[in-house]
Amino acid sequence: MKIFFLVILVVSIHLPVFAVFPAVIPSEKPDFPMSIAMERLYDEWNPHEDRANELYSNFKYSPLKGFDDIPFTSRRDPTKVIKHDGLFHVWYTRRSTTCDPVGLKLATENKPATDWDLADIWHAVSSNGVDWIEDKLPAVSRPPKPEFGSRSICTPGILIWKNKFYLYFQAYAPMVGGTVYCPVRVASADSPFGPWVHYPEPVILPGPEGSWNNIKINDPCPLVYNNKIYIYYKGAPIERGNEYIIRMQGVSMASNPFGPFYESDINPVINSGHETCMFPWKSGVAALVALDGPEKNTIQYASDGERFKIVSNIQVPPVAPGPYCEDAFLNNKNGKGFLWGLCHINPDGGGAVNKSILARFDCDLSSKYDHKPFKRNNLRFNKNTYLQSGVRLSEGWVSRIKNERKDVDNETIR
Repeated sequence: MKIFFLVILVVSIHLPVFAVFPAVIPSEKPDFPMSIAMERLYDEWNPHEDRANELYSNFKYSPLKGFDDIPFTSRRDPTKVIKHDGLFHVWYTRRSTTCDPVGLKLATENKPATDWDLADIWHAVSSNGVDWIEDKLPAVSRPPKPEFGSRSICTPGILIWKNKFYLYFQAYAPMVGGTVYCPVRVASADSPFGPWVHYPEPVILPGPEGSWNNIKINDPCPLVYNNKIYIYYKGAPIERGNEYIIRMQGVSMASNPFGPFYESDINPVINSGHETCMFPWKSGVAALVALDGPEKNTIQYASDGERFKIVSNIQVPPVAPGPYCEDAFLNNKNGKGFLWGLCHINPDGGGAVNKSILARFDCDLSSKYDHKPFKRNNLRFNKNTYLQSGVRLSEGWVSRIKNERKDVDNETIR
């Protein structure tokens, strides 16, 4: 009898394991294959989107009381709000002239070129952040000719250092304008109520010829960080045109409020933004970057105060924000962020030659509190928003599109 043995070979084949991405988003990055977009959600963003991002917020706006509507008077570019002896304090650019801005070509000794021309630094106080009392006179007035600032001083930033107060500001002379040299000056006081004394010389100068900031240092924004004074600012070159830098932001540091200030070796540290808004965040520095540049309308963070990375995208951010940031000058490497501040608005939606008013914004860029309505990111607006001037298609473009229609509106299938 013959006996047959059947040998069965079992071959193990390793097939790829595919998984369906779950409806409940995992807090930890899954270990199965995912698209680049889902990899990015975990590697660069947050699996729970903006709801779990402390450095994301939407913004809500409110009118302020106490700032009288005076003809040919504009208020703009508020500093950070500080609280001292139970009162909130803010400083800002105020223009009080005999007419509205007329542009650079028509400006005179008494006629302003822009909304921030022929301006001084003013001060107001509040017990609640909504109802304000404005001083009767400027906190810091323009210095005499021919000093820098004799034409206009504007866009202030407040610093508290060793129990004294310092206001940094743009100093224009003999005119304002895109190609006019503009350094930063500073005035100091022992009290937020003044009196304020001008330091005789500019403390931050534009960069050398050909550099990114060779004509202007704008929007000084002081913080205390790493036991030093950090002043962030927007720079601009004299060169104009599509091939040139328009607006970027840098930082200079000093151990004394009057300098000398030394700029970062890697300036500019932010490649976008129209105004500066930096604040301590945990052990580093965060920035609200709005309006201009490829990284506009973002919140960014730098663990060292210089190497900024995007951490959130934001909608309808405040213009020229001055947040109430209680730890801006504490240097404690434990920044908590903020919930509100002041900004400016152009009532008619205009720009450089249009009047501005101060307004309040509220948000949740705080690590101490969790205000969920401010984490909503699907913002919708009514038809008046979409059809307002500046957003609505102009009549000129309506005519142009009509004339080009036969050349650009081709058949879908041909």
